[in-house]
Amino acid sequence: MSTSAAVPARRWVYVIPVAAIMYLLAYLDRNNVSIILPYMDKDFPLSGSAKGMASGIFFVGYMFLQIPAAILAVRWSARKTVLILMIAWGLAAMLCGLVQSQGQLYVARFVLGFFEGGVWPAVLILLASWFPLKERARANALWMACLPISSILMAPLSGWMLDHFGWRTVFVVQGLPPLIWAAVWWFAIADKPSHARWVSAEERAYVEESLAADEAAKPSTGQASYADTLRDRRVQLLVLVYFCWITGFYGFNLWLPSVIKSMTGDASATEVGLLTAIPYTVALVAMLYNAVRSDRTGNRRAAVAVPQVIAIAGLLCGQLVHNELLQMMLLCVVAAGVYAPYGPFWAMPAQVLRFEVIAVAMGLINALGNLGGFMGPYLVGWLKDLTGSENSGFIALSGFLAVGAAISWFFLRPAAEVRDHAVAVQNAQKA
Repeated sequence: MSTSAAVPARRWVYVIPVAAIMYLLAYLDRNNVSIILPYMDKDFPLSGSAKGMASGIFFVGYMFLQIPAAILAVRWSARKTVLILMIAWGLAAMLCGLVQSQGQLYVARFVLGFFEGGVWPAVLILLASWFPLKERARANALWMACLPISSILMAPLSGWMLDHFGWRTVFVVQGLPPLIWAAVWWFAIADKPSHARWVSAEERAYVEESLAADEAAKPSTGQASYADTLRDRRVQLLVLVYFCWITGFYGFNLWLPSVIKSMTGDASATEVGLLTAIPYTVALVAMLYNAVRSDRTGNRRAAVAVPQVIAIAGLLCGQLVHNELLQMMLLCVVAAGVYAPYGPFWAMPAQVLRFEVIAVAMGLINALGNLGGFMGPYLVGWLKDLTGSENSGFIALSGFLAVGAAISWFFLRPAAEVRDHAVAVQNAQKA
């Protein structure tokens, strides 16, 4: 994956897989509720809005440690920050299997979100210390590929476990792997090339020189402090885009198993899990292809906006068809559209922000943007209670994706593109 065949690339073998498996486990503990909720009704009869609350309240807790963890990752250690959070979220995930009431389920999900919240920005900081900008979308996407892979592997596993064990056992057992993987993380990961024994001198020099060149090329004005970063219009636009996109993303993601269960009628939990894995397999391919193309072309905004438009088309067309095969194909289209922007989007902040302030920017974007993870599932659940169907909720999600796509396309133009456009206009006027 290195940009030069002559430069060793062990960082792709050490950093990415270990980080990907770590976050795969986090995503499992976050999303297994989408598979489990339809099977909890015997213990906790939940309305659609209550199920949306149980899914979405995770993201209320998720916002609190975003900026603190990102700052800790820069000033202290991304490796140590993630280790502590990994142990804490594993214990919180097991707690979800011990709840005795609907209210306790909400609290356990909130606590899980609280501890998982700091992991995402801390790992992005870690990757920013290992991969230059010209490799960043691919590095981000390969790490974030754990999101669909988690659903591909774990949706069938969770379904099988539900067919053979109670939902409490599923929660508890699936909370154990992060506690085990914490040991692997500690011994395999280093904060930067200079701290890793397995990095050759040549690879270390390549990474450090490339990162220094990236920093030198960034604008130095308007980024003097964290406060300046929070007021930066580009950061605020990225927050808005992420919120709209994530509202659509999680609204679709956390209701997908329920939609497939309603499509298939009397299918077992194992069958629902296997069918749920199909859209995520398509999403994985789309996610990696879009990231590679984004690094090759450098056009980040198109790589973020166009997939959202494709997802909108899939969501709206899905309301017009009733054939199960066509519905499944459209679910695959939507999954591809909502997953594909991940790598390019998270390469955007590093294009315009200097390393010393990027932590607070990424934390802010992820904290406020992920409130869409509460909005999306709850909105779909509330509209389902109101109308008796998920269709109205998915139409509403289309509206959020449309806003995110429009802002991405029209307002997130890179400075170089804006400058080149202005020069072209001036030249045309002179001619």
